[in-house]
Amino acid sequence: MNAPENATNDSEEVEKPARRLKLSLFWRTFFLLGLLILCSSLAWLQMFRTQEYEPRILRNAHQIATVVNLTKTALIHTDAIARVSLLKMLADEESFSIQTREPGDRIIPFGASGMENRLVEEMVKRLGPGTLIASSVNDTYGLWVGFKIERDSYWLQMDPERLQPLGGSAWLTWLGVTLALSLAGAAMMAGLINRPLKRLSFAASQVREGHFNTSTLDEDAATSEIREVNIGFNRMAERLAKIEQERALMLAGISHDLRTPLARLRLETELSVADLETRDLMAADIAQLDDIIDKFLDYARPEPTDLGPVLLSGVISRSIAPWRNNPRFEINVDVAEDLQVKAEQVELVRVLSNLLENARRYGQSPSDGVTRVEIVARVHEGWVLLRVRDQGPGVSEEALKNLTQPFFRGDAARTSATGSGLGLAIVERSVQRMGGTFSVFNNSSGGLMALMKFRQAQNEA
Repeated sequence: MNAPENATNDSEEVEKPARRLKLSLFWRTFFLLGLLILCSSLAWLQMFRTQEYEPRILRNAHQIATVVNLTKTALIHTDAIARVSLLKMLADEESFSIQTREPGDRIIPFGASGMENRLVEEMVKRLGPGTLIASSVNDTYGLWVGFKIERDSYWLQMDPERLQPLGGSAWLTWLGVTLALSLAGAAMMAGLINRPLKRLSFAASQVREGHFNTSTLDEDAATSEIREVNIGFNRMAERLAKIEQERALMLAGISHDLRTPLARLRLETELSVADLETRDLMAADIAQLDDIIDKFLDYARPEPTDLGPVLLSGVISRSIAPWRNNPRFEINVDVAEDLQVKAEQVELVRVLSNLLENARRYGQSPSDGVTRVEIVARVHEGWVLLRVRDQGPGVSEEALKNLTQPFFRGDAARTSATGSGLGLAIVERSVQRMGGTFSVFNNSSGGLMALMKFRQAQNEA
């Protein structure tokens, strides 16, 4: 039975796509420009070798062969006394010397690379098959050309720089400087190319968070394509800001206009309905409508601007105060007394009150119907992780991802009470306005868990 399962797992591993290397657009542009510069440099080097370097070295080889032939001819047609003077003159004025070649000379042949072998072949072709070319004779470095005059053998020593292959410290220095300047230019070009995209990405993130007024892009950019994109983005942000303003105004207006008739209806109910039970039920319905209006107002609130250190234990104590004497609502708090977060106190109280109200309505334990809530806070790398968990039935996985959507009220397991479906949406919106993050998921040991993340504020001395 294990073999088919293993085969299935192996096939799933094979079919899993390989993880691609993720690079920013700057580095992608930089690497492409660097690759282009490298290919261009290699093409330039190959062209230099073909058109300039190799012909120049071959011409030098021809000149050296000519010098050797002229020297041989001069030595042949000079008597013994004049030959000594000729050799001294060549050593002083022409920077090369002629020495007698001995059978026991220690020789290192010239021709360590393919180019040098080509030069050796060219010189041997012009000087004759008995010519010997060495890079060192008797531990003396140079360009040594061995030739014969009748029965005597000679070495002609010349400066080897004439046949020096392309390279050396000077070439490496220039190549390093050129490469560094090219890469610096590539980095500058990549930065200039990607700067408008980086600004657009930042502006888009600001719009996503609801900051429409801080996402204006330059409409006078030099590049026409970038200018058109910036203008279109700014108009879109202005339109979204206007829609958001109208939405908030509409919600606030509707909520405000409903309060007056509800207040009159409550007063008329208390005065006109004789039956006490009916009057209490009608008053409860009116109170529920009033609570829903409060939810609308909370959802339409403007963003808070005053964020500062807030003592978390004090906010939690204030939030749980309405349920301290409720025998069917047990709250366990595990938070350090001096722990502070960067938030807005009234907003944070509203967040915790919504979570506790949500737990009271939907988080009763299936065994005894008592709502048990745990509030735990821990510090991790400058962040405060605040966890609120109940022991209720939880929600289905399909409904879990929609719990923070406005007007969504989950599945039947958690909708025994009526409501607007704005509670968790308000919580998420408020936490994000305070620079934090909010997530909700089913706990492995049962119940629904809300996890919030706030910046830790330093305790004042």
